[in-house]
Amino acid sequence: MERFLVICVAAAIGTGFYYWFAWMLKKNRLQVYVRAHLWLLHPNAICYWRTGLAMVGFVLYFWTSYQSAAIIIFTVAAILDGVDGLVARGCNLVSRLGEWLDPLCDKLTYLPPLLGFAYAGIISVKLMWILVGIEIFGQFAARRLLKLMKTSGAANNFGKIKAIICFALVIFCALLDANPHIIHMGNQILLACIVLAAASIVFKFIPNRLYADILSMLNFFCGLASLVLTYHGFLGRAVIVIIMGQLFDLFDGRMAEKHGGTKYGPYLDDVADFVSFGIAPAYMLLKIGQSFWAWVFALVYMTAVAFRLIRFLFVDKKRTDLPPGVFNGLPCPAGALLLVGAILLLPASYVWPVVLLTAGLMVSTLRFAHLGRLILKQVPKPLFYTISAAIIVIISFVLKTRNGELFGGVILGSIFTYMVIGRIYIQKTLSEKSTTRH
Repeated sequence: MERFLVICVAAAIGTGFYYWFAWMLKKNRLQVYVRAHLWLLHPNAICYWRTGLAMVGFVLYFWTSYQSAAIIIFTVAAILDGVDGLVARGCNLVSRLGEWLDPLCDKLTYLPPLLGFAYAGIISVKLMWILVGIEIFGQFAARRLLKLMKTSGAANNFGKIKAIICFALVIFCALLDANPHIIHMGNQILLACIVLAAASIVFKFIPNRLYADILSMLNFFCGLASLVLTYHGFLGRAVIVIIMGQLFDLFDGRMAEKHGGTKYGPYLDDVADFVSFGIAPAYMLLKIGQSFWAWVFALVYMTAVAFRLIRFLFVDKKRTDLPPGVFNGLPCPAGALLLVGAILLLPASYVWPVVLLTAGLMVSTLRFAHLGRLILKQVPKPLFYTISAAIIVIISFVLKTRNGELFGGVILGSIFTYMVIGRIYIQKTLSEKSTTRH
């Protein structure tokens, strides 16, 4: 309990400092002060400071009895990883050296304590050295190749989310070290870090215009994997794969807006959506029902998804009365989550009304907010990366506990939260549009 309180205090202090600094940095006075003290507050200098703090925390934790102080020091070092980015962008101090130095300092911050916890028997030594190998390759060999190709080696979304999870894993290992009776999901989280680290490297070598199509293909393969898992009776894992597909679907739109795409991209996206959010959940209905009515409801659901996708592609995208980021009808990813959440949480007989509700919402003309283009655009990037990291940690927890009912409840709670927040943003958007007309 004492270790948990120390972690909570450290997190509260670090988060409070981060948001205070972000608020102060908007003022010209602090920007002037930063530029006058670059030896202390330059982004690269902050990288050195946080790496030094992390090393001090590492020594204190593993070689002294001052473990609480070590946790606080490490948390401050982790928070400074966000502060150097604030200073770089807020004071226009972004540099090529900083692009290389920032991820290196990240690795020097979280890899030593993770190795310490691995050799203390808390997480897998083998998985830890795999992560170290990928990180070393990405920091030196991959960046060398990128330099020869005259391509930027700056961190992408995969790398940033991975760094947040690694920082969180260090804190979790510290908690687990003092409380070995709590649920141990360290290796599951570590495996997620390995996948994200590898993805971060691979995507740096891919032309930007292909990002969206590749993410759509990954979404498509998630749908196929979900079908296979459902066939073998692993409904919980099949739902996790669908959620992974939704993350890819969320990012492909952002990548298409930022980097463009190919002319076949929209069609590929819709095919992937139909497989992952239409066929895969419908097949789950067949597995839990195994009756004539299961076939009927599965067909109703798939028809609604197909109608929703076709209407969006050929009708809604050409409409001028729909504000940007507003959907006509419930989006298919949200509809899929509503259905699979009910499948995991409720008995089969209670799922059928949810199917009709979901299908009705998708084909309706009710307006719903786009999660990525409307809601998440209002979320600061650090918070967005933190939310993405939290989703991956939750998935690791579900894989460890195998509690399908809890997982279904979390999914349904998330969907209802999305609907409420989405309605608030839509009302705000429509109100602003009405004010502009007048």
